[in-house]
Formats: sequence, structure tokens, C-alpha cells
Amino acid sequence: MAAEAAVEAAHSVEGLALAPTVALLAAAVIAVPLFRRVGLGSVLAYLAAGLAVGPFGLRLFTDPQSILHLAELGVVMFLFVIGLEMQPLRLWSLRREIFGLGLTQVVVCGALLTGVAMIAGFSGPVAFVAALGFVLTSTAVVMQILEERAETNLPQGQRAVSVLLLEDLAIVPLLAIVAFMAPAGQSVSMTERLAEIAIAVGAIVGLVVVGRYLLNPLFRVLAAARAREVMTAAALLVVLGAAFLMQLSGLSMAMGAFLAGVLLSESVFRHQLEADIEPFRGILLGLFFMGVGMALDLAVVAQHWPLIAGIVAAFMVVKALAVYVIARAFKSEHPEALTRAAMFAQGGEFAFVLYSGALGVGVIDADTNAQMSAAVIISMALTPLLVIGLRLIAPKPTENMDGIEIAEGLTGNALIIGFGRFGQVVSQPLLARGVDVSIIDNDTEMIRAAANFGFKVYYGDGTRLDILHAAGAGRAKLILVCVDKGDQAVRITKLIKEEFPLANVFARAYDRGTTIELVHARVDYQIRETLRSANEMGGEALRFLGVPDEEVQEIADDLRRRDEERMALQLTGDIYSGRQLLLGNVPRTDEEAVGD
Repeated sequence: MAAEAAVEAAHSVEGLALAPTVALLAAAVIAVPLFRRVGLGSVLAYLAAGLAVGPFGLRLFTDPQSILHLAELGVVMFLFVIGLEMQPLRLWSLRREIFGLGLTQVVVCGALLTGVAMIAGFSGPVAFVAALGFVLTSTAVVMQILEERAETNLPQGQRAVSVLLLEDLAIVPLLAIVAFMAPAGQSVSMTERLAEIAIAVGAIVGLVVVGRYLLNPLFRVLAAARAREVMTAAALLVVLGAAFLMQLSGLSMAMGAFLAGVLLSESVFRHQLEADIEPFRGILLGLFFMGVGMALDLAVVAQHWPLIAGIVAAFMVVKALAVYVIARAFKSEHPEALTRAAMFAQGGEFAFVLYSGALGVGVIDADTNAQMSAAVIISMALTPLLVIGLRLIAPKPTENMDGIEIAEGLTGNALIIGFGRFGQVVSQPLLARGVDVSIIDNDTEMIRAAANFGFKVYYGDGTRLDILHAAGAGRAKLILVCVDKGDQAVRITKLIKEEFPLANVFARAYDRGTTIELVHARVDYQIRETLRSANEMGGEALRFLGVPDEEVQEIADDLRRRDEERMALQLTGDIYSGRQLLLGNVPRTDEEAVGD
């Protein structure tokens, strides 16, 4: 029996088709570091890796559509994470960009590209479908570029996201228009169309109701169970459930996930959800790009290369020019308009949905679908190269450096990185004792203001290794990281510890999460910027209420012990570890109090 079980197990492992899976992972692991090392970015790396192992490469995969259907979940999770960063009020503040800038770009680019397609010889309906498919920019490609450039939360990044959101919404009316364009005999009745619209609206309303009134209570119950794997499963359930609901109602899966993220953006579980989703999001998004690379039909490209090359060139040039003009009309600066034109010149994954819908109702034929899909894929592959090329040839924005010295050859015993209000206070004890202090910051206005108060601050970005060398990080006895962004503090600390392993690093922690990351980065000392001041204010509040000084000190000591114990648990667990050590204001039953 044991032997038979072993044989069955072996057959089951063979059934998993491990060889293609291993090849897929190997292609990604090899391609991404190589492409990023030469500055080509991860998107192009995934596309090339997919092409290499796909039907026109090593032929380890012959059905790229099956990969794409699974990997589309990466785009879905990406939009969920973006939604978590978009609180409703913040989203409302972008309404002008979404329905003004976004709608203008879709309408103008759609009209122009339709005209280009008709000039190329396509009939009116086919030209319209081909053009509008190309108008729907790849959300995955643009968001990946914005993330790699750390611009997702910057104003220019928010405007790009707004346009992408409107384009995601546009797929719904576009599919309805395509259905209206169906030839006689394949048309859909008005009743059926109204029913589809009602179902879509009902799905959105249902998702909003569930997200507003049920999700937070659900996560509170799951958090009380203290089962991390259940929280992860619940996070996946929310993302995939919202996507599935939107898909059933004829809407975009990515839009459903985005709405779910927005509804949870003000939840206390937001950071936990983001942490749970992140590993799946990254892997599946990479798989999506590889699936797009596999889907490029080189036989169609070889057979119709003059037509496809012409479509790609004409559509990308016309769309880029239109995007640039619209961006300038909406008051964007020249560099931002150029960058957006390069990123949005492509087609995107929703074009495949639109073309498939048009093919299904007979508006376009199979050959046109294949040609236009190939053109979209090629444009997606060219976009990272366009952005890189633009970065190389575009003039760098110049900053007024009058009266400001760049960090070079500094020799202070202590190096302060970041000279905002925190760094300024930190400098005082050192200067009072006569310590030789070097200070760098990358805010020219702050450097000039500091000079008026007798400080010599040098210009330098602490996240760059060459600047750290020039600022004397290798010679300083102590490096104090006082920047006001937690992610930058962690990045600088890691960079210093890797390049100068013997350096002593003190760092400012924005919050508890940053503290945990800094400890893992081997920082020598860290302090949460509000911890002591908040504790001191709480103590003064007790004194005002008549609590004796001795009792105030006892309470302070107990809270300090609780905080240290909780931090120790979080360093080996997660953000919820040690939550029982916190003192909450929710009333407890007598049984719970006795249990304590």
C-alpha cells in the first residue's frame, strides 16, 4: 500500500507540470535583474521573458490566454492597493482630473485615432473600435512605471492615476456602444441593454453597501481570532470577491477591486490588508506582463508587419501629441506633459476586452483582432523604452543653487541627514558640546532659511551613495538620519549599513511600523518622533487632574515597559502582536477584567 501511495504521489507531482512553472520563474528571476541593471526596468524584462518561454520562443507555453486570465489578478490587486491609498475625500478632490482631464483625453484621442484608422483604409465601425481600444492605456504598465519612479502619490502621479481611472470606467459604455454597432441579426434588444446597465449599477451600489457596513466588522471579528492566515485569506476574499462581482455585472474587475480599496482606505486594517496583498500582487503582476509577452503573435506580425508597424507608429505619435496638448491645456508643466505623453502613447490590456467583444458581435473579423492586438502589445513593450529615452534626452529641471554649496569632502565627527524641525533640535546638544557637525539636506529653500539662523547646511540627497561618501559618512563617528519620511529613513539606514557596516546610525522613526523596519535594518538607535512628547503631555494631563507625581511616574514606567514588551513581540510577529498590552477605552465585562 505504501508503495502504491508513493507511485500515486509521484504521478500527482508530474501532473503539476513543474518544468514549465520552473522555467517561468527562472525566466523572470534572470530577466528582471539583468534589465534593471542596464536601466530598462522590470516591465520590459517581464515582456521579454514571456516572449522567450511562450509559443514563439521555447514553446514551454502554448496557451498564453490562460496565463493572462490568471495573471490579470495582478492588475486587480494593484488597483486594490491604489484604492487603499485613495480615501473618499481625496478621491473627490480629484474629480476635476478624473472627469475633466480624463474624459477630455479619451474623447479627443478617440476621435483623432478613429480618423487616422479611416485614413489607413479601415471602415468607420472598424476604425472606431480599433482606435478606442488603443485609447485605453495600460494601467499595469503606467502604474508600474510610476511606482518605480516613486511618483504614485505625487501630484503628477495622481493626475495620471485619475486618467487611468476614467479609462477603466470608459470600458463599460464602450462595450455598450460596440453592442449597438452589431450587424443586423446579432443586435441586442433595448430591454436587454437596459437590464445590463441596471445590473451594473446594482453591483456598484451593492459593493458600496457591503464595503461601508460589513467589511470593517468582519475584519474586527477576524482580528480578534488572532489567526494571521485567516486575515490574509479574508484580504484575498475581499479583492477577488469585489472583482468577481464586477465581472459578473459586465464591469471591469480592476474597477471592482479599486472600489473595494477605496471603501477600506479609512479602515484601521488598511496597512495590514496592504501587507497581506503585496506578495500576491507583485508575483501576479509580473506574471501578467509575461502573459502579454507570450500573447504577441509573431506569425501575424511577420505576415502583416507593414500594416502593424504603420498602426503602431501612427497611433502612438498622434496619441502622444494629443496627450501632451491636453496636459498643457490643463495647466501641466512641460516636463510633466512630456512624461505623460510618453506613458500614455500606448494601448492597454482593456483593448483586448474591447476587441474580443467586437469580434464576438461581428464588428471586426479575426484577422483585424489579431493585427490590432499585436499593435497594442508592441506599443506596451515600447512604452518603457520611450520613458527611459525621454529621461535621457529631456533637460534636467534646474534648481536655483545661488549661495548653496554641494556636499563635498565634509569631515565632521557627526553627520546630520535632513535638517527640518527634528534635525534642528537634534543639532543643539551636539553644537552646545562643541561637536564638529556636518549637515546635508536636499531642500534649497530650507537651506537658505537655515543660513539666516547661523547654520551651514550643504546640499545633498542622503538616499544617494555618492552623496554619502562626499558628505563624509565613511569618516563620521555618528550619522543621524533626521528626514521626515519613514521610507526614506529606512532606505538611508540600509544604504549606510551596507556601504559602511561599522557606522553608528541614529534614526528618526515616523511611526511604529518605521521603527520595526529600522530595527530590522540594524539601526543602532531609533526614536519615534512623537513618543516622548506625547507621553510627557499625558503625564502633565494627569497632574492637572490631581494625580500625585509619584503615581504619574509609576504609570509612565508601566507604560514604557508595556511599549517595550509590545515592540519586542512585533519584531518577531506582526503589527497586531502584543495588542493586549495596549490600554483601550472599550468597556469590558467583569469576566474579562477577572481574566486579566
